[in-house]
Amino acid sequence: MKNKSNYHFFYILFCILILFNLISAQVPTPIPEDLSEKKTTENEANLLHFGDLIDVDVIGSVEYDWRGTLNPEGFLNGINFVENPVYGLCRSEEDVANDVAKGYSKLLRDPKVAVRILDRSNRPLSVLYGAVKMPQRFQIKRPVLLNELIIVSGGITDKASGEIQIFRAPSLNCLTKDAVNSTERNASNENKEKFVTASQDNGPKYINIRIDELLAGKKEANPQILSGDIITVVEAQPIYIIGGVANPKQISTNSKITLSRAINSAGGVTKEGDEKKVTIFRRDANQTKIIEADLEKIKNNQETDVVLQAFDIVEVEQSGREKRKFPPLINTGDLSEKNPSKLPLRIVD
Repeated sequence: MKNKSNYHFFYILFCILILFNLISAQVPTPIPEDLSEKKTTENEANLLHFGDLIDVDVIGSVEYDWRGTLNPEGFLNGINFVENPVYGLCRSEEDVANDVAKGYSKLLRDPKVAVRILDRSNRPLSVLYGAVKMPQRFQIKRPVLLNELIIVSGGITDKASGEIQIFRAPSLNCLTKDAVNSTERNASNENKEKFVTASQDNGPKYINIRIDELLAGKKEANPQILSGDIITVVEAQPIYIIGGVANPKQISTNSKITLSRAINSAGGVTKEGDEKKVTIFRRDANQTKIIEADLEKIKNNQETDVVLQAFDIVEVEQSGREKRKFPPLINTGDLSEKNPSKLPLRIVD
């Protein structure tokens, strides 16, 4: 009797296990969001781009093999013995191989074709310059985000205005914003991306990012950087403090700044400086306007503290030197940073 009870117990347990396995098999395992996104970004680098060296290998034949690049329209440039041109831009190696095989099928019986990207080093370079310590160019060979490029460029300087602009030209990459109906757009799919060919891209894109949102870790403020992107960390417009101050310098107009505060930021007035004789040279309607100020009266609330404007030149008069009648010439720095072709090149692989 006891053996029979044990038999029923194990039989019921066995049935429960089978039922559990059947139910779990019908429930798909969700793909983690971070893994699915990583796969998407990695796939973009594996698509054919302008500048890639492409190899077409017809298995078992040497005569029909081909090696070359894409022409400006995105087609394989002069592939042999194929009647219709094969479009390759932003397509996978497998898809291009299938089209080439179809073209060769008129000459060969059941051709087997393999397509490989041999060299990605000639893809368009990305550029990062502006208010960063080391402006430079990047040859991108793997998925990379904005914050990583800023870090390897030494970080953002105090000249930054608080904004970053990304110019994304069409056809230089294979990733673009997904076009969704405005009524269906929400926070979860607003930044969804998909692969497109150059013919589907409507034109260049401008992406504006706030630095405070990037520093706060907001995902939408840290986009993937693609081949050909031009990234500008926008510099704030300058104000120059010169003359009898401890540390003559250029300061940035990130916010409203008064004359007394600006001079304090430059280390204050020196022994040779005369705080009663401060001159502000201001550009006004293509002319130079001269504003005289007295720091001593400003401290005693006898005179209004002047709010400075972009490109103002503030000079504290020094003893033994004549007072200027015209604004001094200001050295604005090395203009080579404005020419991306002269920036150092870094490979991201």
